[in-house]
Amino acid sequence: MADRETPESHLAGYAGILRDACATGRRLTRAELEARRADGERAAEAGWPLRALIRDHLAAARTVEPAPASRPLLAVVEQAVDAFVEGYERAQHQAVRQEEAARREFIDDLLYGRSDLGRLAERAERFGLRLSQAHAVAVASGSEPYGDGYPVARGIESAVLTRFAGRQILLTTKDGRLICVAPGDQPDVLAFFAKQAYAATDGGKVAIGRSHPGAGGVVHSYEEALNALDLAERMGLDGPVLHAADLLVYPVLTRDRQAMADLVENVLGPLRNGRGGAQTFIDTLTAYFDSGCVATEAARRLSLSVRALTYRLERIHSLTGADPADPVNRYTLQTAVIGARLLDWPDTEA
Repeated sequence: MADRETPESHLAGYAGILRDACATGRRLTRAELEARRADGERAAEAGWPLRALIRDHLAAARTVEPAPASRPLLAVVEQAVDAFVEGYERAQHQAVRQEEAARREFIDDLLYGRSDLGRLAERAERFGLRLSQAHAVAVASGSEPYGDGYPVARGIESAVLTRFAGRQILLTTKDGRLICVAPGDQPDVLAFFAKQAYAATDGGKVAIGRSHPGAGGVVHSYEEALNALDLAERMGLDGPVLHAADLLVYPVLTRDRQAMADLVENVLGPLRNGRGGAQTFIDTLTAYFDSGCVATEAARRLSLSVRALTYRLERIHSLTGADPADPVNRYTLQTAVIGARLLDWPDTEA
């Protein structure tokens, strides 16, 4: 046949099967069908286009002499081609599963810092990343877990890749969260991802880690984003998008956990003796500091009268010896309150 683009090996014995089946009026045997499936698998693994392969099958069928058995010929061609395509698709599905497994293994190694960094960098190029440059990671969480193939994940991936076609971006999911890895000098990608994720997760939170160089930089940025999400939950931080760069004070405060625990206990411990327990007064101080130390706004946030709020502040002063209205005492109290929330005190004793 002229202008062939595929090898003839996948047609070996095909015309003979057609002639024999047409001559006897029989259907293809199980062995013949399995042979066609095997040929289809080999053609798929070789990367030959299915359209050209089908064309070759039809062209080969034309070489079979038409006879009164022409109707059986069509039936046999249908059987043979169907078995061939089944094998072709089976091989393709297997290849897809293997590719998905390789991609998931790479993502796990990338985000957990496993595997040799040099080897990891080589594998990264296969999935569209060049780890020689700096990258930043955005992590989105919602009201439910998300996985690869979920409509939410597919929709966000489609929107991002359509908007930034040709960019070196990796979108995936991990532990039910949506993840975007992008070059560190392209914050517009992560900002767009955050916008899409916030809308798609019905108001979930998105955290963006800082940009860091190399393969280890992706892990670092990913962990920063995860820590930012954890901080948002612990501290009740508002806003749909959190930037790790804006939250550096919190890891600094907890770097020496024992020192922070001592501060919390020494400053806030006496509040256990107040009516309602320590948590009531911590909530009061949190609202007071978050409102810029404006009593009327703090009272509104707590659904209290200004007089009731003032009484609580006075009790805090009386119990701890620190006056929330005094600038020097205020800094100590506010740091201790932040520490209490980070350490989940007094529910979890420091």
